[in-house]
Amino acid sequence: MPIKRYGTVQTGAGGKALPFARAVEADGWLYVSGQVAMEDGEIIEGNIIAQTHKTIANVLEILEEAGYGVEHVVRVGVWLDDPRDFWTFNKIYQEYFGEHPPARACVQSSMMVDCKVEIDCVAYKKKD
Repeated sequence: MPIKRYGTVQTGAGGKALPFARAVEADGWLYVSGQVAMEDGEIIEGNIIAQTHKTIANVLEILEEAGYGVEHVVRVGVWLDDPRDFWTFNKIYQEYFGEHPPARACVQSSMMVDCKVEIDCVAYKKKD
């Protein structure tokens, strides 16, 4: 099965080209690159609540584009800028993944862009 790349022509802050695909699919596995609360190349304003909803929406948009759903997600990686946001983040996260909880890692990390949360995931769907 060939490798398929999604979103290879994308821009980040300041309109700079990003040197990675939004997602890569191989043999039923979909690897979604870390997503942040970005819209039109800029991080949205707002607290952890607004940024978490936007970040998860960006992940779900990529999953949908590739023909996957939240039920196909097997692992999620989460980076939080501030550990005090953990419980608020969890509440929002559960709204999206509560019925189909994947494996997950969540750590505090300094971000490369001015955001409060970054999320990546791996999904699997058996190909016909």
